[in-house]
Order: sequence, then C-alpha cells, then structure tokens
Amino acid sequence: MSEQINHYRRRFFGMTAIALAAVEFGVAGAAAAQQPQSSSAALPDVKAGTNTSFEALKQIKTDVLDIGYAEAGKADGPVVLLLHGWPYDIYSFVDVAPLLASAGYRVIVPYLRGYGTTRFLDDKTPRNGQPSALAADMIALLDALKIEKAVVAGYDWGGRTANIMAALWPERCKAMVSVSGYLIGSQEANKKPLPPKAELAWWYQFYFATERGRLGYQSNTHDFAKLIWQTASPKWNFDDATFDRSAAAFDNPDHVEIVVHNYRWRLGLVDGEAKYDAYEKKLAGLPMISVPTITMEGDANGAPHPEPSAYAGKFSGRYEHRTIGGGIGHNLPQEAPQAFAQAVIDVDRF
Repeated sequence: MSEQINHYRRRFFGMTAIALAAVEFGVAGAAAAQQPQSSSAALPDVKAGTNTSFEALKQIKTDVLDIGYAEAGKADGPVVLLLHGWPYDIYSFVDVAPLLASAGYRVIVPYLRGYGTTRFLDDKTPRNGQPSALAADMIALLDALKIEKAVVAGYDWGGRTANIMAALWPERCKAMVSVSGYLIGSQEANKKPLPPKAELAWWYQFYFATERGRLGYQSNTHDFAKLIWQTASPKWNFDDATFDRSAAAFDNPDHVEIVVHNYRWRLGLVDGEAKYDAYEKKLAGLPMISVPTITMEGDANGAPHPEPSAYAGKFSGRYEHRTIGGGIGHNLPQEAPQAFAQAVIDVDRF
C-alpha cells in the first residue's frame, strides 16, 4: 500500500474517539448504554467473504424509482430490510442475507437511489440525496412489495435511513439494528463548527462542497471509494474482487449527483424538495426512537462516529448496545456478518 494511503489510514484511525454529534448526529446529553444480553437463537460462525452473490436480483417500481434489490428466504417469512451506506452497496449484506434466510426470514436488500440498478422513472425528478428522501424511498418500497412491517437494519447512510424510518414511521418498523447508533441530524445542527480534528475527519464533505470536489469524485469514483474503504476500516483486508463487486454499483448514472447533493444538503448549501419539508421539520427536533433497537459499533471504525454514551438516551423502547471486537471497521455487516445477523434476530425477539 502506498505511503499516502497509510498516512490517511493513520489519520482517520486516530479520530475514531472524537465526538461528532454537532455535525452528523445533533445528539445532546449522554446516557449509559445497556450491556448485551445473551441471545436466544445463536447462529453458526460464518467467515466474512464466504458468499459472493445473491440468490435473486429483482426490480420493482414505486412512484419515483425503479428499485433494484436482492431477495433471499421464504416469501411468507417475517421481513428484514437491510440498508447499505456510502460508498458501499448491497454486497455489504452478501453473508448476512443467507444467515437470516436460514433463520426463516424474508430478506430484502435494496440499492439506494444512485446505486446499482435503481433508476429514476422521470428524467425531470431532482437527483435529491437528502436523508428524508432516502427514507421515503424505503417506505415506498415496502408499499410496492405489500409489506406492512419489517425489521430495519443498516449502517452509514443505511443506518440513518433506518433511524428516520423508525422515527417518522414507527408503525412500519418492527425493530431496528443501527450501526453507530442515532444518526438523525439537521441542517441547523450542522451549522455548528466542530473542533479542528473533528472537522478534519469530514474532509470529503467539504471537498464535495466545491466544484473541484464534484469533478474529482466524478473522475475518480472508484479510487475515491477505495480510499474511504481503507480509511474507514483500517484493519479490514478486503481483496480487489470484494471491492470490485461493490464498485460496479457506483457506475449508476445518478450516483455522483446523489452523493454530492447529500453532503451539500447537510451543510445547507443546496435545497431539498418541498415535499420533504414536513419530514425535515420533525427530524430537526431530533425525535426519540421508540421501536426496539440494538445499536452496534466496530472496535476499529475509522469513520466519523459518536461514542455510544452520546446516543443511548435517544431510544425510548427496549434498547441494547453491542461493540464488536476483532478489528471491525465501518462496514460492520460485511466485516462481521454473524454478529450483525445475530443482532437482527435478537432485536426481533425483544
């Protein structure tokens, strides 16, 4: 690995303990996280990378999107919706999905807008990356699939999407697993500056705020994503084949525009769509989440994230936190699939 990559890895890994709530999370106060409880249905140990493909890849249309998704398990099983982050894709769950399917679940793993085979139905629809739009997409997906309620689970953008679904549509969420905890924020909260080291951790957010950054990401999407993978999971020794499977999802024609809009929206540099204003107003109040929840964190997460004590008080239902050891980074489902799948099963039985 080059000196430059090692330099970035050291820099990011040294920042994992920084509290970043003001920009990304807007969480005030602290509460002690509960300790993990013994699980009622242990899964077999599965080595990360055991699976390299999904059983079925499908498409379904909603009012805005033609959503691509993987599906596994029994059609009449209880539903789990697994949500990926940036810059990753559905292959974050390639080992999780068969584990949950073997436990009797119907597993749905969609490409978010701007990824993989998900496409906008209308060329005139704004390529909007604001968080509430992504959550509304997933509610529309459940509607299209005629699914009344699901366990929702995710990390990064997917964790934030799950949080918003649970906060705004709790009747659609049976339970939730969220890596890095409470991820709901607002443009107002994001106006508050952080300490310099914390700001440095968000270098790509500020890069995307510039035209140079947009062009740079457009020109070097795969190399950019690989750098994020390496710095966010400094102890994950993924191979080229693993990265390339996910990198294909970034070739989506809307990917760059969605990613750039997402980070610019967070800083208040661009507008969202008026139809999401009511959602954003509720989210700006940093609502409590009442659905049963397990939050998770890897012990080697090199991406910006808060300490578990900063968000435990945001969950009013039955709640548990689990920190996964062994050098697990930001992409926890792909790096520790057995632990993630076990959390889904356990939270469903709360």
